[in-house]
Amino acid sequence: MFQNQNGQLHLPVLLESVLSVLAPKKGESYLDLTAGYGGHADAILSLTKAPTKASLVDRDLVAAEALKNRFGKEGVEIIQNDFYTASQELLAQARQFDLILADLGVSSVHLNTASRGFSFSQEGPLDMRMDQSQQLTAETIVNTFSEAELADLIKRYGEDPKAARIANLIVHNRPITTTRSLAQIVAKAWPGHLKIHPATRTFQALRIAVNDELEQLQLSMPIWVAMLRPGGRIAIISFHSLEDRLVKQFFQERAGNTYDADLQLITKHPIAGDQNEIAFNPRARSAKLRAAAKIKNGKGSAHAYSG
Repeated sequence: MFQNQNGQLHLPVLLESVLSVLAPKKGESYLDLTAGYGGHADAILSLTKAPTKASLVDRDLVAAEALKNRFGKEGVEIIQNDFYTASQELLAQARQFDLILADLGVSSVHLNTASRGFSFSQEGPLDMRMDQSQQLTAETIVNTFSEAELADLIKRYGEDPKAARIANLIVHNRPITTTRSLAQIVAKAWPGHLKIHPATRTFQALRIAVNDELEQLQLSMPIWVAMLRPGGRIAIISFHSLEDRLVKQFFQERAGNTYDADLQLITKHPIAGDQNEIAFNPRARSAKLRAAAKIKNGKGSAHAYSG
């Protein structure tokens, strides 16, 4: 558990399961591609006891600064960049790791900070940038994309069956500048009671598009396997079906019954949070953990992955 400078709590998701599948050992090297506020990292480093062999990555400047304050004095390498760019740079340096973790999606701190624009439950700007130095925001997409482009985006990344209707409502109510305004407009496409808020899928779609999440994941996974030492373990936590599908397909492809397979599955089925964790940490409700180990004679080349 970590409390940021604003007093907000960030709880690492599926922590015990992550420790179980990664099985950190003393002296092992560790790469965290989405370190956030260091919840998983703290637990793993307490077992490896090798801070100088650890690299923590996060694209969010606020999170990176928090990581520096928390781990920098111990000699942990902190990298402020998106995980794809950071992975390319680490691969170019011929870096290798025993443990690799990627906790995908948006953090509790992001969701609880209204000014970041990730949540429709709080009034804030339509931002949704994990890296606040980039130009593209959710507001730009909402107010400049064509109706057809918005419908395609919401259908593809939000899997919302009413994507066309939502896109039409957005276009006819522009300009839209705040999270609650957008949520109220989207809700008009879904009259009546739903198990989830009607804006959930649209906000997911916008966030994925703003941060290029699926493309980055697809391009990064082969690099992660290439950087994994023989016998090393990789764990990926996803939060929606689009992410989980990419991870599942990738692991199955690389762990298949073929001569060039370089992974062995640790989890044949995804691990989800139990009811106790979900009650304590609602973010765990949609979390799915998959893990694999590098076969000791595996090649681990960063060949292109086609999902």
